[in-house]
This record gives sequence, C-alpha cells and structure tokens, in this order.
Amino acid sequence: MGEQDHGYHADRVAVSYWDAMGNETVRYFAAGIPDEEIPEQIDSPHSGLPAGRDKNNPPQMAKTEPYKTHLAYVKERRTEEEAETLLDDALAQLRERRGL
Repeated sequence: MGEQDHGYHADRVAVSYWDAMGNETVRYFAAGIPDEEIPEQIDSPHSGLPAGRDKNNPPQMAKTEPYKTHLAYVKERRTEEEAETLLDDALAQLRERRGL
C-alpha cells in the first residue's frame, strides 16, 4: 500500500538551518535543484530570528533602526538654508495664487 496509494515521492535533499539560539530547522528541496537556488538564510519558525546554513556561525539579528518621523528624514536630506529657501518659494507661490 503506502506509496501506491499516495503517489510517487520525488527525490529531495534536506538542508539544515540554525539560528543564533541554536535551534535547527530542516527544509527539503528537490534533489535536482542547483545549489545557488537554495536560500542561504531563512526566518526560523522557532524564534523568528534569521537562520543560516553554517551551524558554527549563525546570522545575527539585524539592528533595528528607531522610528523616524517624516520631518526627521527631511532634515537628514536638507540643510536649514535649503529648507528656508523652499519654504519661502512655497509661500510666494501661495500668495501669488491668492492674489496677496
């Protein structure tokens, strides 16, 4: 019974991934798939951390940046002088449209 009832199982290869906490996750891929198509990292279902194929050197959690407001991003791109110039231009266009 078994295989006759459930169809033929394709050849596959097991790939182990480890996260920084030492958890192992095994993923199965088709045996004929090229090695470069097998991902180097996955998200560990046990911890949510990134997991890599090297047991002795698992990937570390990426440092998360604190939340920045839109204004903080604008201030990174523009100097105070550029901001004053843009604001003056915008106010001049607004006054012109309103006829002030």
